[in-house]
Formats: sequence, structure tokens, C-alpha cells
Amino acid sequence: MRSGALGLIAGLVSGLALAVGDFSDFLIVLLLGAIGLLVGKVVDGEVDLTRYLGGDRRREPR
Repeated sequence: MRSGALGLIAGLVSGLALAVGDFSDFLIVLLLGAIGLLVGKVVDGEVDLTRYLGGDRRREPR
């Protein structure tokens, strides 16, 4: 899916959450959307979290 279409869908869902609920509902939807975007980028291989999670470090034998 293109980024423009994904942004449009995210904007519509956020606007709907703000229209139906209050501002706290909007913030919850925004936070979950950002988490979903990050997970999607990790699954697609666009973001590498091994640097932050401490994985695959090559250490010298003692």
C-alpha cells in the first residue's frame, strides 16, 4: 500500500475517533497507530531494532 493511501486511512480513523469520542480517545488511536506503523516497518525490514535491543553483537573471545 502506498504511503499516501496509508496516511489517508490513518487520518480518517483519527478524525473519526476525535468526532465520536473525546480528545483522550483521539490520543489513544494516535498512539496505537504509531505503534502499528513501527511494527509494520520492522516486519517489512525498513527499521532495524537490533541496535537498541542488544542483539547480534560480535564479541571477542576471552
